[in-house]
Amino acid sequence: MEILYILLVILVVTRVFGELALRLGQPSLVGELIGGVLLGVTVHRFDATFPVLSELSGNPVFVGITDLGVFFLMLLAGLEMHPRGLAKASGGALAVALGGLVVPLAAGAALGWLWIPDSDWKATQLLFLATSLAITAIPVAVKVLIDLGQLDSKPGQIIVSAAVFDDVFGLVLLAVLTALIKTGELPGLASLAGLLAKVLLFFAICTALGLYVLPRLARRLKGLLIEEMEFSMLLVVALGFSMLAEALELHFILGAFLAGLFFTNRTLDTAVFDDVTRKVSAVTSGFLAPVFFASIGYHLDPSALGAIPGFVIALVVVAMLSKILGAGLVGRWIGLQRSDAMEVGFAMSGRGAVELIIADIALRAGLFANPQPTPPIVANLFSAVVIMAIATTLLMPLGMRYTVRVRGGR
Repeated sequence: MEILYILLVILVVTRVFGELALRLGQPSLVGELIGGVLLGVTVHRFDATFPVLSELSGNPVFVGITDLGVFFLMLLAGLEMHPRGLAKASGGALAVALGGLVVPLAAGAALGWLWIPDSDWKATQLLFLATSLAITAIPVAVKVLIDLGQLDSKPGQIIVSAAVFDDVFGLVLLAVLTALIKTGELPGLASLAGLLAKVLLFFAICTALGLYVLPRLARRLKGLLIEEMEFSMLLVVALGFSMLAEALELHFILGAFLAGLFFTNRTLDTAVFDDVTRKVSAVTSGFLAPVFFASIGYHLDPSALGAIPGFVIALVVVAMLSKILGAGLVGRWIGLQRSDAMEVGFAMSGRGAVELIIADIALRAGLFANPQPTPPIVANLFSAVVIMAIATTLLMPLGMRYTVRVRGGR
């Protein structure tokens, strides 16, 4: 079967490059992305030698597997972030999160306004660019904090707390963006109100089910003898929430995220919850996520650096500075020392899985193929954002390590 050959090649490539990235002190997803880029360049250069791999975009089975990768990535993200974390976050962390959201959002919109040509799609393309700059790669920041022994430090606590708020704000932005992508233009006030009503209805239904129905369902399932029922229950809830999201014309990843968010160690006992989380992590990190990240890298066209070099450089610089200034200056304002505020700014500057998921959604929706004829900036916008995500993910831990060294690791 062709799909077995495809998965074999991708898993070998992503595992090798992921290991190399970890040995160089970088997150494994960086290696997986780079492996996908190199695979794509090689396959497209020698398409006659690799006919099956050269037609991945049109392979429905492979596309379905990458969709599963997105689903499980967001499910795992929800499992690793608990609603109770919101209550523990301080007002200072909320201020940092707002600064780290509003400044990049405005900077991304301004950058897009200057560079993206006028069209009926410009408003959606601006929002895509702004959203891509506004969201933070929290798992990467947490991993670096753990590696540096700074997770329990004052800036570490601010970073993690701010990340909780940042994820919530980003989720709302993502809901608005995915709905706008379907139309290609900014809706009027009535349409926007209808969209926001659907978002609120979705969150209200999922919150009610997650807080009141899911715990009761979990208790009733404890007496069943069938194996792995808890894991199956999580998938059933996640699939149900995802179908609800699509019924309300939102993206299915919102349902997967919220299902994980409400599936906590208060729903099941801690041992069972930890076991289910490990299984989701194994399926995600060991199989589906590498395939998804490789598929993103596969679609990257490195020629964007040659076609729109000024925009790509500006995008990376704005992405880094807007987060460092937006979150870092607010951190200084709430009383953090200069090096601590810089660490907060750098920690919030990395991008990762969510940006790549957003880019993939926009790519499939044809956002970068409109208007016709497609301007070079728009045609290369997907690759520019992927390059930005890779570059900021590489630069973020370097900046955090520098700030810890400056203050002597205290």
